[in-house]
Amino acid sequence: MTAQDVIADLVADAEDIDRMIAGLDESQWTRPTPAEGWTVAHQVGHLAFVFRIAGLAAASPEAFKGLTKRIGTGFGAFDKAVNAALDEYLALSREALVARWRTERDAGVAALAAVPDGTLVPWLVRPIPAPVLCAAGMTEMFAHGQDIADALGVERKHTDRIKRIVGFVVHTWDFGYQSNGLTPPADQFRFDISAPSGAQWVFGPADAAQTITGPAVDLCLLAGRRRHHADLGLVATGPDAQAWLELAQAYRGPAGKGRAPGQFVTSRQPV
Repeated sequence: MTAQDVIADLVADAEDIDRMIAGLDESQWTRPTPAEGWTVAHQVGHLAFVFRIAGLAAASPEAFKGLTKRIGTGFGAFDKAVNAALDEYLALSREALVARWRTERDAGVAALAAVPDGTLVPWLVRPIPAPVLCAAGMTEMFAHGQDIADALGVERKHTDRIKRIVGFVVHTWDFGYQSNGLTPPADQFRFDISAPSGAQWVFGPADAAQTITGPAVDLCLLAGRRRHHADLGLVATGPDAQAWLELAQAYRGPAGKGRAPGQFVTSRQPV
């Protein structure tokens, strides 16, 4: 796969968000989501801001470094910056915020697509390749898109594009330990994951003693902390893997409360 393939997947996931929020009325726009204190509008504003700073990092690395210097790179600093930026977005009308999301999304995607192959892009902790930053953006859209879907009572349809997000979850498997002030196990896990198409994806050492097995969507819901592991079809083998189910998160910063067991009903309307 090339960097442009990752860009195409990023664009397709962004279009899924667009379809979900198109035509919402004011009551839906202001509907609370499972993220405490956040409405659908908060979620869209958050995603717009993420694409805004990703585009800045790709197009103007020095300006991005100046931004991170101002907001800090300590634990939870990015969350504080996001929350501070939300006021700017929430002051907009519904139509203006949707337009802002599309503008900043498109600008961010264009900037990421223009990064030469092999070039590292500055990011919150360390520079990363543009395709990895694209996967991080897809992970953000997966998690916050799920909050929107839960608020609206719709069921999302996933494709094998989700492999990008699964790969990012595996890449960040130790973030949950860092968030809780714990030392990750010395040995990495193996992930045996079922794709939406039925294909099998394997990540990690073939001889790993600790394994996580189950559906790709469930793994991403777990690592996004959008579902409790008790409600997912994931099987952990080994004590470290079993403990990881409680800690997993694919983002830096505070874990938050996550979701409670049995919090969500299974009857949904398709998007």
